[in-house]
Amino acid sequence: MSAKSCPISFELIDANIVRINSFYVGLVFMLFLLTQNSAIILFLVFDFITRIFINRNYSLLIMLSRKTKELLSIQTRMEDIAPKRLASYFGLIFTVVISISSLLGLEIALYTLSGILAICIVLEVAFSYCLGCEVYHLYKRFV
Repeated sequence: MSAKSCPISFELIDANIVRINSFYVGLVFMLFLLTQNSAIILFLVFDFITRIFINRNYSLLIMLSRKTKELLSIQTRMEDIAPKRLASYFGLIFTVVISISSLLGLEIALYTLSGILAICIVLEVAFSYCLGCEVYHLYKRFV
C-alpha cells in the first residue's frame, strides 16, 4: 500500500481565503435552498466557472472573500492549490447537477446532492478539511 498523497502543483493559494470563500458559497447555497430560485444556483455555477476556467481573480465570491480577509485582518496561510482546485471542480459538478435537478423537479436528487454539498462546505469552513485530497487519494489507489 502506498503512502497517502495529495495532488501537488507547486502553486500556492491562501487557505484562509478558500475557507472564507467556502463560507460565502455556503450562504449563497442556503439562500438557493430556502428560495428555490434557480438564478441563485446559476450564479454559483458561473462563479465556479469563472474561478476554474477564466481567472479566479474575477470571481465575485473570491473578491468578497479577499476583502473579508483584509477587513478582519486574518493572517495568510499558504497551501498547495491542487487539492483546492479539485474541490472547485467537484463544486462545479455538484452545482450544475443540482441546478439541472431543480429545473427538472427531481427533488430526491436535488436534496441528496444538496446534503452532500452542504457537508463538504461545513467540513471546509468549520474544520479546514477538504474532501478533494481524500477523493484524489482514493482515485490514485484504484488507478
